[in-house]
Amino acid sequence: MLTRRELLTGMAAAGAATLFRGGSNAFAKASQPATPVNFAVPPGACDTHTHIFGDPRRFPFATPRMYTPEPTPVTEQRALHRALHTTRVVIVQPSVYNTDNACTLDALRQLGSISRGIAVIDDNTPESALDEMDRTRVRGIRLGFEGRGPIDFGEIRRRFVAAVERIRKRPNWHIQLYTRPTVIESIQEQVAAAPMPIVFDHFGGAQASQGLAQPGFDALLNLVSRGRAYVKLSAPYRESTEAPDYPDMAPFAKALIAANPQRMLWGTDWPHPDASQVPGRKFTDLAPLLQIDDGRVLNQLPVWAPDAALRKTILVENPAKLYGF
Repeated sequence: MLTRRELLTGMAAAGAATLFRGGSNAFAKASQPATPVNFAVPPGACDTHTHIFGDPRRFPFATPRMYTPEPTPVTEQRALHRALHTTRVVIVQPSVYNTDNACTLDALRQLGSISRGIAVIDDNTPESALDEMDRTRVRGIRLGFEGRGPIDFGEIRRRFVAAVERIRKRPNWHIQLYTRPTVIESIQEQVAAAPMPIVFDHFGGAQASQGLAQPGFDALLNLVSRGRAYVKLSAPYRESTEAPDYPDMAPFAKALIAANPQRMLWGTDWPHPDASQVPGRKFTDLAPLLQIDDGRVLNQLPVWAPDAALRKTILVENPAKLYGF
């Protein structure tokens, strides 16, 4: 198996990234939990939001892209889940591969029956490719509406409706969206009418600094309460201003859980890629992975959901139903 140094050397040789090391720790490997989990994680618990970044000589990144991540092999992910006491996982296709799902599918094959996948497709993706994804335990497609340009609500609605039509005849599949509350508000009628489950990443993009009354969050709560959408209680660090325990995200977690606990999921967002705009950093420059203590983050779940039976619903029962474990 290739070492990380060999992978990074290969990235440079292939021109996949411009490596700059201002010191020995300029780029760290993917984080592992530093804090032990402080509650009994129920058997069958699932991390519903992770990514795998492979050797770029085998799985080249798309051009252009928003960032260039470090490689994160399946072996490191397995170590993460041993520490978290989770036994099931969902691999989500990251934006750096665009619609080339080869790395995600390879990870699913390595992980076997404990894994499920979410792919990214476009109009040129043939049905035969979707059939192969289905056989490899892909259970949905992801739409990203969180780019850096202006929001075109009409285009977003068009893309969402097109996605619904594309997978309408695949009963085991659903649509996952990475977006924000104002976008959710703009497509709430289409989401409510969709014949398949709809899943929103990372608290639906709610920003802690804007509070529960922020535009669009009530639309998200309404969809959840009606059973028309799932929400991942994942990556609180992306929306919080209060690291490392993210207490400003607790009101959002509690409001979503209260609206409908049967529509809540939990995930890490490991290995925590950094897609932020950094002055002087080009998209081809290697972006260091964020160092998030996932043990400490998982320990917030009992704060949000004090009842053990409720945590089992979120960690085990809901993902088992949605992903078909």
